[in-house]
Amino acid sequence: MGVITAITTAAKSALAIGGLKKLTFIPAMLATLAYFHYEVIDPESRPFNQKILREEYDFVIVGGGSAGSVMANRLSEVEGWNVLLLEAGGHETDISDVPLLSLYLHKSKLDWKYRTQPQDTACQAMIDKRCCWTKGKVLGGSSVLNTMLYIRGNRRDFDQWESFGNPGWGYRDVLPYFKKSEDQRNPYLAKDTRYHATGGYLTVQDAPYNTPLGAAFIQAGEEMGYDIHDVNGDKQTGYGWYQFTIRRGTRCSAAKAFLRPVRLRQNLHIALFSHVTKVLIEKQTRRAYGVEFIRDGRKQVVYAKREVILSAGSIASPQLLMLSGVGPAQHLEEVGIEVIHDSPGVGRNLQDHIAIGGLVFRVDYPVSLVMNRLVNINSALRYAVTEDGPLTSSIGLEVVAFINTKYANASDDWPDIEFMMTSASTPSDGGTQVKKAHGLTDEFYDEVFSSINNEDVFGIFPMMLRPKSRGFIKLRSKNPLHYPLLYHNYLTHPDDVGVLREGVKAAIAVAETKAMKRFGARFHSTPLPNCKHLPLYTDEYWDCLVRQYTMTIYHVSCTAKMGPASDPMAVVDPQLRVYGVEGLRVIDASIMPTITNGNINAPVIMIAEKGADMIKQTWLQGGYAKKRKRRSLPTCSKIQQLDLINKKNKTICSIQR
Repeated sequence: MGVITAITTAAKSALAIGGLKKLTFIPAMLATLAYFHYEVIDPESRPFNQKILREEYDFVIVGGGSAGSVMANRLSEVEGWNVLLLEAGGHETDISDVPLLSLYLHKSKLDWKYRTQPQDTACQAMIDKRCCWTKGKVLGGSSVLNTMLYIRGNRRDFDQWESFGNPGWGYRDVLPYFKKSEDQRNPYLAKDTRYHATGGYLTVQDAPYNTPLGAAFIQAGEEMGYDIHDVNGDKQTGYGWYQFTIRRGTRCSAAKAFLRPVRLRQNLHIALFSHVTKVLIEKQTRRAYGVEFIRDGRKQVVYAKREVILSAGSIASPQLLMLSGVGPAQHLEEVGIEVIHDSPGVGRNLQDHIAIGGLVFRVDYPVSLVMNRLVNINSALRYAVTEDGPLTSSIGLEVVAFINTKYANASDDWPDIEFMMTSASTPSDGGTQVKKAHGLTDEFYDEVFSSINNEDVFGIFPMMLRPKSRGFIKLRSKNPLHYPLLYHNYLTHPDDVGVLREGVKAAIAVAETKAMKRFGARFHSTPLPNCKHLPLYTDEYWDCLVRQYTMTIYHVSCTAKMGPASDPMAVVDPQLRVYGVEGLRVIDASIMPTITNGNINAPVIMIAEKGADMIKQTWLQGGYAKKRKRRSLPTCSKIQQLDLINKKNKTICSIQR
């Protein structure tokens, strides 16, 4: 503020000396203030990390990922509400802005670095047979680490949710919430106002850069009889260009989209490096009244007058519920946690999208993305100056295809495989970061890919859309800093093996089209180490292959599912309120009853948009807020020696009401 004082003093002196009218000086003064305080008023500057917090907020949001960012924005729109967003990580980095480098964020400080328990059904090519589950530990969450793909899912996904006993979650109900967030930058798609919108916080656009392989993928789709269309429009089955959450050539994370523009709201506090360890629930009334968290090495507490909202993601949200006494009673007792509410569905019903890595196709021309050819000063200058070029490519993802295997009903327009078609693949970086991000063993990588390191290739990753296998999450202990036990259970249902097998066959068929043969496309057919004993290209061989390089697409979801009260496994009701606890909601990918048909970042943002409106309807309609009595804080006998974060740093025992 010293600069402002100096400028104001100088302005007064200039007015007095020069005899200028105040009105003529105002534009110059404002321009000067803007120049010296650009970082403060810039709507794209990072939000402030609030050091001193209030004792109590109307809403405490746990997790600053895609859902939490939306919740913080929308709830702080209400001027009279004070909102706190707690995030365990810090800010995004300059590297995370660069689309091509997203895999370099895996296993970094921005990643929780989760790993599943060893299982024999999948991930056999990974170190210790454990899948790597990347989850964002950063403001913006996994939207800072993902590949920025904007896929809404299929209308039948949401109609199915509604049919399970969740009124208000059908496609006709959720479409307006997809559109509410969207700022569609493709003018052709933006004209379709039935399915798209402009002016929302979230920038959605086509890729700034494509290789010749992208157009060839589209031509291959036409050659195979598929329509080319907008996969976020009226129909899903077919081929289309990917749509990305990219803005001016850089990543448009949820934090950049939803938090940066509202960073100056006085009623919104964002506390970084704040690891929430427990939701505080009054045992007698079963009401959530705050959260416990660790910040700066101290255990601290903050209170919620109205609600606590868990938006910590599909691993941390069920973990926090269990740590707080809400979950399967027998399991909680086993780890020594007092049961507040027996909710057997917490941590169960885990679903994920898996794809088959290693389907690499060689080409004869320098048309693909090869890292050591692209990461140079020319690419960097093009990226910085013109906001395009190869660094704006999302690891080569260009075209998406939604296809039907023989296990799907083609007349339903509810495909069961998504092709993620890329102008790069596993060996495109010479066996450095991709191998590390996916957790491949050196032995597997060297035998299968080392011979084509840094060569021109493309990849097709067949992703299974509606898995029947179900995994689960358990607590390792009652210590909140211990990672939970993660059981993926991939491919434990035989139908899932069949769908992926047919997806692999269909992917290999793409390379046989005339469009791809023009580049000399051919399948890199090195037999996989654990499958050599089987005849090549038989169903038995493909069944073995799908269990080797099994890639998660990082879409873990459904671990605190939404459902009616009659469903014993439902964790939240259709208003996303936790059964058995008042004042507590879960609003993130956990609440999905079934996973959506496609990449899940867009549906998670939609869930948060809809959830925010539900909260507003609860508290702003019917005089609820006026009628509700003020809650008193708990006594010292309930919580001992917790630091209360306020200016005087008093303990909870000294607070008088």
